[in-house]
Amino acid sequence: MTPLVAVVSSPRARLFACFLRLGAQQADPLQLHTGAGLAAKSHYEVLVLGGGSGGITMASRMKRRVGAENVAIIEPSERHFYQPIWTLVGAGAKQLSSSGRPTASVIPSGVEWIKARVVELNPDKSCVHTYSGKEISYKYLIIALGIQLDYEKIKGLPEGFAHPKIGSNYSFKTVEKTWKALQDFKEGNAIFTFPNTPIKCAGAPQKIMYLSEAYFRKTGKRSKANIIFNTSLGVIFGVKKYADALQKIIKERNLTVNYKQNLIEVRADKQEAVFENLDKPGETQVVSYEMLHVTPPMSPPDVLKRSPVADAAGWVDLDKETLQHKRYPNVFGIGDCTNLPTSKTAAAVAAQSGILDRTISLIMKNEKPMKKYDGYTSCPLVTGYNRVILAEFDYSSQPLETFPFDQSKERLSMYLMKADLMPFLYWNMMLRGCRLFSSLLVVAKSSVFHVLILSRCWINNNHSKSLSHGVTGEDQPFCGSCFIWV
Repeated sequence: MTPLVAVVSSPRARLFACFLRLGAQQADPLQLHTGAGLAAKSHYEVLVLGGGSGGITMASRMKRRVGAENVAIIEPSERHFYQPIWTLVGAGAKQLSSSGRPTASVIPSGVEWIKARVVELNPDKSCVHTYSGKEISYKYLIIALGIQLDYEKIKGLPEGFAHPKIGSNYSFKTVEKTWKALQDFKEGNAIFTFPNTPIKCAGAPQKIMYLSEAYFRKTGKRSKANIIFNTSLGVIFGVKKYADALQKIIKERNLTVNYKQNLIEVRADKQEAVFENLDKPGETQVVSYEMLHVTPPMSPPDVLKRSPVADAAGWVDLDKETLQHKRYPNVFGIGDCTNLPTSKTAAAVAAQSGILDRTISLIMKNEKPMKKYDGYTSCPLVTGYNRVILAEFDYSSQPLETFPFDQSKERLSMYLMKADLMPFLYWNMMLRGCRLFSSLLVVAKSSVFHVLILSRCWINNNHSKSLSHGVTGEDQPFCGSCFIWV
């Protein structure tokens, strides 16, 4: 079938994306690092566990602090993925191939890549052990092991993914199955789930629902689709400002949201999903589906659950302001594997990396950490193939917005940022240790960014006009996408 991106966008409408893709292709220099094939040392000044977004970003920053030869990353995976784009891959708006690169290409040059899996942490002796039995010691440890997907905690999974009509945007193995299920949809229930555990990118389970609804409208199937969001939570979103905006969309698009409903079993051969009512434990409901998107239960990696660095729930136990471990002063954490009380997103990692860099630099000088992390995180809530609500907030679930306009409104400009600008910044700035969101703000407020957004609106004659109090003192048509009076 023709990819949906070709159906809903014209070449002119992709002007901005073309500029960014060109830049991304040109900004990918050769990475030189010590590979696993060479003899690795047994001691490093800074040892990083995990080669995901947090691990690579911190390795880049630590390289500048102590020198590349004194930093090592332990990571078994051969591929590194920019996972936030999988929402769009599952909806047919992006290709899976665009989301991944060889791990070797993102390891900071000169930094040791130890291609292995950590099986034991011994913070009392400042060392770790790998699956091969090798012991590696450190002066400072940064834990960035991410979060574990527990599909097997749902009866019938993961083997159920061998059947059609079911997918999940949380794994590179199953994200394309979501797009296939969306294309093959004929008539019936399209069900989207949210588990009864902490998860990464907590907005993603409902993003694919909005995209699916938009796809059904574009393809003439909307009247045949009963769209259901079954969530274990009691609210649609944890920040009231954005929750109110989402509730309005849910009502306008006739979407069904059932709260306190937890997926416990998938009968893929019968196309049935079983949900437990969390308000009435033991009470279950069987629902047939024509399409099912599963968000799996998640947990800390097993190696952390049995480690002294973990809290009672298995997460790395950190001071929420400095990101230093509460009991081991030479141990630090970042990202999804920590117990920081904020949403687990790539944006949170970007914000945390700057704080952690400052914390470690002061600890190295025997000084007290001063910079404090306020819990900043961001969730670009994709509500269609060309609209995003950019949610940004802190530990107290209060909006902490970047731009001088109401970010609870759906905007084309925020979609372009999510779909094209953010991946560019991730590969070319964040992973190289740059301050992602300060860079983002500079770019977003620059005349170049403004002209590109304006060009897209102008070329397509698609200004999202509304009456605003203009510079003349009178109400004038104002474009909410390119931020000018038109």
